[in-house]
Amino acid sequence: MNKKILIVDDEKNIRLTLKTALKNAGYEVETAVNGEDGLAQVKEDEFPVILLDMKMPGIDGIQFLQELNNKEIETKVIMITGYGSVETAVETLKLGAIDYLRKPFKPEEIIEIVEDVFKRYELENIEKEVESFEDYIILAKNAINKRNFSKAKEMLQKATSENSEKPEPFNLLGIIYEMQHKQPEAMKMYRAALALDPSYKPANDNIERAGENMGTVDIDSMNLGDEEKEE
Repeated sequence: MNKKILIVDDEKNIRLTLKTALKNAGYEVETAVNGEDGLAQVKEDEFPVILLDMKMPGIDGIQFLQELNNKEIETKVIMITGYGSVETAVETLKLGAIDYLRKPFKPEEIIEIVEDVFKRYELENIEKEVESFEDYIILAKNAINKRNFSKAKEMLQKATSENSEKPEPFNLLGIIYEMQHKQPEAMKMYRAALALDPSYKPANDNIERAGENMGTVDIDSMNLGDEEKEE
């Protein structure tokens, strides 16, 4: 698989920041100044990953995703959202976006998210049986993003079999239960994660958020553990 990435954003500084960080990390990067430009490039070339701004003049991020779906273009889209658009990012996840990058961001965050996406590609195409704890966690996150909760739970059960002392599976189970509107079960799983590691930030974040937003389910505000190293 080629490691070509398309950045679609109308802000020049954002395009430059993303392009510089990803090129330094070894990726081949192209940029588009708006949605129309991005769609034109997608028609001419294959991009396994697209970094897509949510709010742009003309064709915005949601319309861009709809066009990709209508044309059945195979790619993985990471949304770029500002503070004011975070609450609507869940709509893009329903349209097929698999992750998001919130402004302002650090180069390390960009690289970490993109590396995770390419790792998902590798795992989706792998022929041998997956056996490591880390791989099960990535597969579980991928399944959660696709709303395939039964597969996600299966992967988390296997992850726990590999290492029952890690908090990650319980945090992700909490997220699944929240998305299924099972708040008590979700809180129980978050607390189980913290019982294993009281300093585990994603579970702490999710307990605090869930307590403040009872009845509100928004995966974009949940901490799947992708940013736990960022402090």
